[in-house]
Amino acid sequence: MKDTDTGQPPFITLGNVAKRWSNGVTVLDGIRLEAARGDFISLIGPSGCGKSTLLRLLSGLTPISGGTVTIDGMAPVAAREIMSFIFQDATLLPWRTVQGNVELGLELAGNTTAAARREACDGLLRLVGLSDVAGHYPRQLSGGMKMRVSIARALATRPKLLLMDEPFGALDEMTRDFLNEEVLRLREVDRFTTFFVTHSVAEAVFLSTRILVMSAKPGRVAREIAVPFPFPRTSALRSAPEFLERVGEVSAALRTVKGAH
Repeated sequence: MKDTDTGQPPFITLGNVAKRWSNGVTVLDGIRLEAARGDFISLIGPSGCGKSTLLRLLSGLTPISGGTVTIDGMAPVAAREIMSFIFQDATLLPWRTVQGNVELGLELAGNTTAAARREACDGLLRLVGLSDVAGHYPRQLSGGMKMRVSIARALATRPKLLLMDEPFGALDEMTRDFLNEEVLRLREVDRFTTFFVTHSVAEAVFLSTRILVMSAKPGRVAREIAVPFPFPRTSALRSAPEFLERVGEVSAALRTVKGAH
């Protein structure tokens, strides 16, 4: 199957993917999915349905038990150089400054000069509005600021694939909404493909091009819902009738999935 927009093969393909733990429990089964470049796909479903596990399969951190995963024609482990992972916690190194944390990925890659790392970091800190705290340490930052540093660090390597495992779940609603808008603004600069785990239906609708509603035991894609709103998206979208209608549709699908277990 071709990417309908470009005529190119899908950027990511999951073919009948399964994951079984060593105790015999099947956490994911029969996952079939194709993603085009620039897709923003949110995963939503009941706790224990394998959303985070699916991200780990895409990242190569967890091996699949069956099926196939290809990313830009490569297996996940081989594709690690073109992806970044943002976890639920900011996972910043406390002994490094904001600048040092953002530069970390480029430093580990070892293929840029110190001057190039600093230039890239300076640009990203401007984009996320943290230039004035470049010399601060994580302990001096709010939760929202730490997550913005984490986002900047993830984007420093110019990933083609961004995996986000419920990164805003612990933040207050205002900060969460702000960071949602921030992520979409950054997406306009670098059109990375994103897989995003969330428990918030409104967040999924605001961010996504497609939403996968997952069922549990074992985790399967119960329903795929397209989100047709054009980009760029602004805070005004959240109060639009068509947005609230789509939130209601996804919520109803989620209730159906939860009621089946």
